[in-house]
Amino acid sequence: METTEPIELQITERLKEAAPAQATLTLPFHQRQKSRLRTRLDDGEDVGLFLPRGLVLRHGDLLRATSGLVVEVRAAPEAVSTAYSDDPLLLARTAYHLGNRHVALQLGAGWLRYSQDHVLDRMVKELGLTVTSEEAPFEPEAGAYSTDDHNGHPH
Repeated sequence: METTEPIELQITERLKEAAPAQATLTLPFHQRQKSRLRTRLDDGEDVGLFLPRGLVLRHGDLLRATSGLVVEVRAAPEAVSTAYSDDPLLLARTAYHLGNRHVALQLGAGWLRYSQDHVLDRMVKELGLTVTSEEAPFEPEAGAYSTDDHNGHPH
C-alpha cells in the first residue's frame, strides 16, 4: 500500500493586503486554477495548497501558510501563441471566434494570447493575424462572472 507523507507547509489563504513576501511559488496557468495542489516553492520546499474552490491565482498574488509564511505567486512562462494585428476590429472578431470555442484569452494593446494550439493558430492566421509561438507567462481574462477579483487587487 502506497503512503504519502503529510505536507508540513500548508497554504490556506490569499491575502487581500500587501505584505512582504518571504518565498515565491512559480506555476503555469493550469496549476494556478487548482484549489488543492501538492507542489514546491521556488526554493524546493514541499507545499500544499488548500485554498477556497474557484480561486484562480494571479501573478503577484500573496498567499499565507498556516505557519505565517507569506508566499508571492509568479506566473511561469509556458507555451503560448500570441496573435498580433493593428486592426482593433480584426482583434475583436478573432477574440469572438476564440471565445465561441471557450478558449482562455489574455488581451493586450494590439495582441491576444492563448495556450498554444496548432489548430487555433491556423484559424487565427486565416482570419488575418500574425501568430508567434513563444514561451511567456499566461494571464487570461478572469471572465465577466468571475468571483476572482483580480482587477481590484492591490498589486
